[in-house]
Amino acid sequence: MKKIILIFLVSFFAVYTVNAQLDRSQRPQPGPAPTIQLGDFESFTLDNGLQVIVVENRRIPVISFQLTLNIDPYTEGDAKGYVDMAGQLMREGTTNRSKEEIDEAVDFIGANLSTFSTGMFASSLTRHSDALLDLMSDILLNPTFPQEELERRITQTRSGLQTIRTDGSSIARNVSMTQTFGPDHPYGEVVTEATLDNINVDLLRNYYNTYWKPNVAYMVIVGDIDAAEARNLMNRYFGSWQRGDVPTHTYPTPTPPAARRVAFAERPGATQSVVQITYPVVLPVGHEDAIKVSVMNGILGGGVFSGRLMQNIREDKGWTYGIRSNITNDRIVGRFIASTEVRNSVTDSTAIEILGEMSRLINEPVTDRDLELVKNFMTGQFARSLESPRTIANFALNIKRFGLPEDYYATYLEKLHAVTIEDVQQMARKYLKPDNSIIVVAGNKADVVESLEKLSHTGTVEIFDAFGAPFQESALREVPAGFTAQNVFEKYINAIGGRENVSNISELKIVGKASVQGMEITLTNFMKAPNKVRSEQAMGAQVMGTQVFNGEKAIISQMGQKMEFTEGAEFDAFKLQSMMFMEKDYSKLGMNPVLLGIETVDGKDAYKIEIEGPGGTKVYYYYAVETGLKIRMETGEGFSTFSDYRKVDNVKFPHVQTQQMGPMIIEVVTQEVQINPGFDSSLFEL
Repeated sequence: MKKIILIFLVSFFAVYTVNAQLDRSQRPQPGPAPTIQLGDFESFTLDNGLQVIVVENRRIPVISFQLTLNIDPYTEGDAKGYVDMAGQLMREGTTNRSKEEIDEAVDFIGANLSTFSTGMFASSLTRHSDALLDLMSDILLNPTFPQEELERRITQTRSGLQTIRTDGSSIARNVSMTQTFGPDHPYGEVVTEATLDNINVDLLRNYYNTYWKPNVAYMVIVGDIDAAEARNLMNRYFGSWQRGDVPTHTYPTPTPPAARRVAFAERPGATQSVVQITYPVVLPVGHEDAIKVSVMNGILGGGVFSGRLMQNIREDKGWTYGIRSNITNDRIVGRFIASTEVRNSVTDSTAIEILGEMSRLINEPVTDRDLELVKNFMTGQFARSLESPRTIANFALNIKRFGLPEDYYATYLEKLHAVTIEDVQQMARKYLKPDNSIIVVAGNKADVVESLEKLSHTGTVEIFDAFGAPFQESALREVPAGFTAQNVFEKYINAIGGRENVSNISELKIVGKASVQGMEITLTNFMKAPNKVRSEQAMGAQVMGTQVFNGEKAIISQMGQKMEFTEGAEFDAFKLQSMMFMEKDYSKLGMNPVLLGIETVDGKDAYKIEIEGPGGTKVYYYYAVETGLKIRMETGEGFSTFSDYRKVDNVKFPHVQTQQMGPMIIEVVTQEVQINPGFDSSLFEL
């Protein structure tokens, strides 16, 4: 029986009287490392090679099973995404059960059961162990990867990709990963619509048949069970799992750039930029530097509010709500990353400040106070993690997976406690590379690119698309000579019913319904000429939020909180939305629409028009060349599409809209359109 015993003795600090005189000329000596006892785990191996780790915990009658494949990542090429889908679809049907039958069986015993590309997890009350393992082994041994479920997953993923072009964090992540690791490294591949087109069931089955073998797998069991019981269950349900040869893969190790680069991706119309500093780092799990590096990163910006990046860029300058840095451990290759989001005007300054804080750690010793704050935080974080029985299991799994010394976690706090000021500076000099980093920015090109040129060693900014590929100039085509935004607007007004019919509308009420995470939401818009609008979101009879604009001021009310706007990006957005038919009276907006050209949108040629508000906010509208109808709207924060135009009292309205809400896309289906119904003026009172 293997045993991890971690004896944590609580640290006692000497207590001096109030009048005690401190000698501040000498650095205080550190006290003893705090320790606490963890517990036991036992392990054994089945004949087929499956390694089992058992952590007994009899406090509550619950048990969990976590299966983990210990395999190398590999490149998926032009079908990137199929490995994750293979893991997801394992649960969607077997030769013995349909997806519905699996769902029903899991719900019947009140269990949790999920699958992923490198394993599966399940938990339930102990008395349901046999039923749970019967399901788990069926899914593991007999998956069918149903075609209809694969198509559904691909459709969902494709829909999700639409949000990336306007989501700064997603854009920056894609560029950061491709440029840090390279597009031909497993960690640098990105899912795109093109790769989704190449995913098929045969790829999923081949991945499963090649890599899901017991001789490269660990089963971690935590809960109300002992090793003898576990051995019987494992043999009964997984003993027939056949071992096999599993390929291994190696790759050239990515290295930091020889000199600093700037990689930019456009987020059209955005008023803020996502800024990241990143580069690859070789720091395997359990490396002798790992704990010291964690302390150094904690001082820089790793999860501690007192971190220097947070204190500088948020507390001192007020440029951001939050900023973090991290150095990841990975048996292949990790990376350093510092990331935040700031307004366009301070994008370059933010990058300079991050690089400056990195250099300061390299060149100047940290203070005793900074060091102790981070060590205390990490000690508390480690102690809190011990409240979960799974911590012991994960420790045991890491020891086996990564070949760590068996006392690695038993001596963790001792090593943490021993980190010195000199260690922190040594780690900064070894692992922080401000002059060999990649500055990644996702923002509005016109506002920030020029200011970033000085940060690149070549004086140039490399431009990428939202998926981290080298940017290709948009296929905007020229419009006929003399054709302007006004001509596009007139064509739209004629397409929906003509200026006379549109001008007869002074009030509108539009009711739509949408499903958000399984909940039905009713969205109601009240509009009154010339520039008043009220929007309500409700679940059943309960109104969850409202937005009201009276032409001069906007108020958003949600969850008992109110926000007021009289200028800025939000105010500009309300101003545009308050006009029932912006195209009819755009001159009253005080904005100058510009026809940029013709672009293909969702397979249709469309006129692209840019409108810039007084606050600098840019909005892009797309009108189908063939029909004249508006089909899309984009801002730096999201997009909406418009389709299924239907006539109501001689005027056409879109009856299906897709709207981006953060990382989600929702479809709003119009249920009712009322023209000139007569509104109580109190609807628009603030």
